[in-house]
Amino acid sequence: MRFMDMLRMSASNLWKRKTRTLLTILGVVIGTASIVVMISIGLGLDKATMEQMESYGSMTTIDVYSNARWEASSSNDPTEGYLSDTTVESLRALDHVTYVSPVLNISAIGLMGKYQGWLNIYGMSLEALEAQGMEVEQGRLPSGEDTELTFFYGNNVREQFYIKKNNTYYWEDPSQFEDLDLMNGNLFIIFDSDAYYNSQWDSSVAKPKKYIVPAVGIERANSEEYQRYNYQVYCDIDQLIAKLKQVFKNKPIPGQPKTKAGKPYKEFYYDNLVVNVDSTEHVTEVQEQITAMGLQANSNMEWVEYAQKQYEMVQAVLGGIGAVALIVAAISIANTMTMSIYERTKEIGVMKVLGCNMHNIQGMFLLEAAFIGFIGGVVGSALSYGASAFLNYYAMKSESGFMGIQGEMSFIPPWLFFLGIGFAVVVGTLAGFFPSLRAMRLSPLAAIRNE
Repeated sequence: MRFMDMLRMSASNLWKRKTRTLLTILGVVIGTASIVVMISIGLGLDKATMEQMESYGSMTTIDVYSNARWEASSSNDPTEGYLSDTTVESLRALDHVTYVSPVLNISAIGLMGKYQGWLNIYGMSLEALEAQGMEVEQGRLPSGEDTELTFFYGNNVREQFYIKKNNTYYWEDPSQFEDLDLMNGNLFIIFDSDAYYNSQWDSSVAKPKKYIVPAVGIERANSEEYQRYNYQVYCDIDQLIAKLKQVFKNKPIPGQPKTKAGKPYKEFYYDNLVVNVDSTEHVTEVQEQITAMGLQANSNMEWVEYAQKQYEMVQAVLGGIGAVALIVAAISIANTMTMSIYERTKEIGVMKVLGCNMHNIQGMFLLEAAFIGFIGGVVGSALSYGASAFLNYYAMKSESGFMGIQGEMSFIPPWLFFLGIGFAVVVGTLAGFFPSLRAMRLSPLAAIRNE
């Protein structure tokens, strides 16, 4: 018997018993939709976690600190606890590292007319700036074309300002700060904040010089998400160092270690370094190597891996709940096929008497079971998209999100759709296996005499 003949007979037999077939298919639909939706919740949580972590910074970067910075030390070396250019070169030599950027963090005062604010300035390499993933609202990021120090402002830096006359802060009344334009206004920067405050109380202290640093860009505002660079000012580290040397000359630079005589070192030291890895697969490996060097290394991948392990457990539990519904559907398929064999005993006997191959008879019943699984799988997988959209709609409306995660709680990639169909076909075929064996082993004479 040709395969197409078997397929045609299987479809015809199922159609003859429409009500029972539809009810059996309905069970498969519910089971397939359940397992697809349950798995999609785990995938959705994982995807939302990745997106949330990416908003806090690049997934391939590692923040490196010195352990001695946080530990008590008996050393009299003022540079202990800082990271130097020597450390930078050591990290650059590691496998899978694309670049290493020192990070220089300083504080400065910003003045514009009646406004005064506190600026948290971060200097890093141009490569590291681009890797931060900051979206630009106006202008651009600092680039190699800039011949002088330029600033890129986070979208919430304005909130660090207040009106000097009445001490009104931005967060108290934003309407009073409409003309505070960081991009186009003349913002004066005072790098020597100690001298600025001391000069206000002590007339013998000279007022520090003010500098105008051009703004090249402002980050795109996103009120729905917190990002670590929202309140910070970014610039090229080489230009920042050059500017600090110009401002302080031979005086100690705030935040830099000093010799026992109170003099500055010729070399610059850094609070932390940013190490970029070529892919997320190697982040943990590189992080372990950095830790083995006696340094402290942190990355977003630590939290992602921890969260993924938690969501894998959630996904397994939810998938198991969905699988129960599909097992019930499999029992229904087995019952349907067994009843079909009892009803078609004479037909099976006639086919055997006419010389039909035993495996063809078995194959015909397996095809019927697979047919039920296929139709139920297609419809169930399609319905799961509707259920997923329904869950996402209410998850997005919730202020707290789902399990503390903001974003879509259900995600169905294409492979899951086809996996649902394939799984339903396999379950249907397995459910029809034992009934098909009974049909294959049925005695032809007993079958005809039974009718």
